[in-house]
Amino acid sequence: MHIAPFDNENRAIVDVEDAHVPLVYFNIVKLRAGAHFDYRLKGYETCVVPATGTVTVECAGESFAGIGNRGKDVWDGDPEGVYVPTDTGCRITAQTDTEVFIAGAKFAETLKPFAVRTPELDLVQYGSDDTKTHRKIKHILGAAHHDRVGRLLVSELFTVGAGGWSGFPSHKHDTDRRDESGELIETRHDECYNFRFKPDYGSGLQMLQRVDNEPGDAYHIVNGSTVLIDKGYHPCCALPGYEMYYFTILGGQSQRSLKQYFQPTHAEQLHTIPGIMDMVAKFK
Repeated sequence: MHIAPFDNENRAIVDVEDAHVPLVYFNIVKLRAGAHFDYRLKGYETCVVPATGTVTVECAGESFAGIGNRGKDVWDGDPEGVYVPTDTGCRITAQTDTEVFIAGAKFAETLKPFAVRTPELDLVQYGSDDTKTHRKIKHILGAAHHDRVGRLLVSELFTVGAGGWSGFPSHKHDTDRRDESGELIETRHDECYNFRFKPDYGSGLQMLQRVDNEPGDAYHIVNGSTVLIDKGYHPCCALPGYEMYYFTILGGQSQRSLKQYFQPTHAEQLHTIPGIMDMVAKFK
């Protein structure tokens, strides 16, 4: 499902128990310096990530100041965030004008809050210019914080250079299943993307193929597009000459670690794209 950019007026874009992706939550909050936003989500853990600007996040009796150091857009510096436990009141106060992503995943337990600063990011770069798959991933809630989070994975993904493909080789993660030997080969993770382009009038394509080697759907994505991935193989690409970014939220049904099932038709490409297995290992 594609949600075109709109002024959501600080109300959830993907609310709790969404019909398409009930395991995830997504909101964009825009604040002027000095303004604040309060929220509390029962049954969902969340992560506050400034897309631009700097904020203070208060929750569970703790205050995390100076979160976020980016200027005009998501290419201007590295991300930071604050993990907010399930059913915990949170106040976001803008230290500067800011746009803030709130990412969530369904999780019943209440853990402890913590901040993720730039040096604590899980970074991975893979692919190549030759294969048109060169990209960089900045995991905010990734492998480094696996033992402190329930089911939520939060990352930022960048195409390296102008144009190219992301999410390839095509993969899916829409069911928990094992092979005949009992080995886990796929996990159910609902997913939500929010796209940005540089320059901001750029655009791209989000594919969604429900069944291997059969026709599927394609969405024209623009700056600010939100895409919900409930099932199917889902590569995306940017037009030549434009850089693409997408904020990624994953919520697992039975575990946090993501097990991707690569599309059989294109599985041989796993051997042609440098660093692909390093990318897989970081989604934990």
